[in-house]
Amino acid sequence: MPDRLSALDASFLYVEDHATPMHVGGVAIFERPRSGFGYEQMLALIGQRLAFLPRYRQRVLEVPGHLARPVWVDDVDFDLNYHVRRSALPQPGSDEQLFDLVARLMSRRLAPERPLWEAYFIEGLSGDRVALVTKTHQSVVDGVGTIELGQIVLDPTPAEVEPFDDVWAPRREPSRTQLILDAVSETVQRPTELVENVRSAANDAVATAGKVAEALGGVATTLRTVVHPAPSGPLNVRVSGGRMFAVVRTRLEDFRKIRAEHGGTVNDVVLAAITGALREWLLSRGETLNPPDTVRALVPMAVRDAETAEYSTPALVGNQVAAYLVDLPVGEPNPVLRLQHIGHAMADHLDSGRSVAARGLLKVGGFAPATLHSLGARAAGSLSGRIFNLMVTNSPGPQVPMYAGEARMVEMFPVMPLMRNQALAIGVSSYHGGVYFGLNGDRKAVSDVELVAGMIEESLEELKGAHW
Repeated sequence: MPDRLSALDASFLYVEDHATPMHVGGVAIFERPRSGFGYEQMLALIGQRLAFLPRYRQRVLEVPGHLARPVWVDDVDFDLNYHVRRSALPQPGSDEQLFDLVARLMSRRLAPERPLWEAYFIEGLSGDRVALVTKTHQSVVDGVGTIELGQIVLDPTPAEVEPFDDVWAPRREPSRTQLILDAVSETVQRPTELVENVRSAANDAVATAGKVAEALGGVATTLRTVVHPAPSGPLNVRVSGGRMFAVVRTRLEDFRKIRAEHGGTVNDVVLAAITGALREWLLSRGETLNPPDTVRALVPMAVRDAETAEYSTPALVGNQVAAYLVDLPVGEPNPVLRLQHIGHAMADHLDSGRSVAARGLLKVGGFAPATLHSLGARAAGSLSGRIFNLMVTNSPGPQVPMYAGEARMVEMFPVMPLMRNQALAIGVSSYHGGVYFGLNGDRKAVSDVELVAGMIEESLEELKGAHW
């Protein structure tokens, strides 16, 4: 039987255009070891790990006449050097130069005729640092058959990278006749799919993406609030093809102290810091805010498998992400009250008992946040953007150093995709005592994304100093 794309995966391909590339990214920054760590070592490391990710050597092949959804086939011309590219900043490269490059890389669509991922090894950073920027299409990472590249490239201990010998042998690509015969055979069993496939391929992408109940694939998306249209505002405009990227570096201990004093969870404090920043940003744009005003965030979170009583690593893979709608109280001037409102809202969602605690996620091998952010983007992409204003993903990571070969990762920033009418997306990951925010903004609508990043820092300081 052909390895056919799920309805959800196909919808990601159909809705994609030059303004809304449907890939998730990550920026990992490493310290070079004394022994050195360059492009050849990273190329060999990724090449070795691709044996665990067969989807990364496959491309999408359309079925003639759109008689069925596309299929995954081995790329007989797979070229690792094409996918793992080398770049450099003018020395000494600054973080600002790196993030400007990240924004430009993320604005470009992945080549549809090749496997849908890319990695860029970037040299020239000040302080003898290097960066790895990854891009993976949302149709690739489903949490069931495929995880994200970043999860398996990193290890908890340093190790010398061995030379890489690629012995992979691709399977022959199916012929046009075989594709049609497979499609006809499936159509006989499910005749209604023929109409759906032709209609979807004819740019009826909104209808395809909107069929959430039929298109969730390996992602469990649960909305625990009544679905009303999201409030309108400057976050919801038709996005352009350009991007701006900014980061925030904070310490996990600060979030824990705020939680200890005011209650809630670390995730509640993260959302409260973002809420305070959005409030100040809206005010800076001349928006009038009243106490009841909110901004609705889609907050994907990891959940237990419904049939798994006790959390374990296998429970994370598969039925694992629930997308919660949370109304962020941007109209509330008191930071502690903002935090309490968010805490109550999140508690209502998590009362189902299916949420996975941060300590549970840390049992997962590798750097799980890379996969969890991808799954969060899938959950958001399967829903109508009209019901939320922005996406905020937050995934806890290991609190011990992680290594690519012998190079120690010092920071990691998620890069979440923008939806068609949503100009800002925020990804958050904790790692080795730090909490790292990645803000991806539309270059026209949120050209001041660095201002938002600075306001998150100020909002966190406000929470640290807040008392009843």
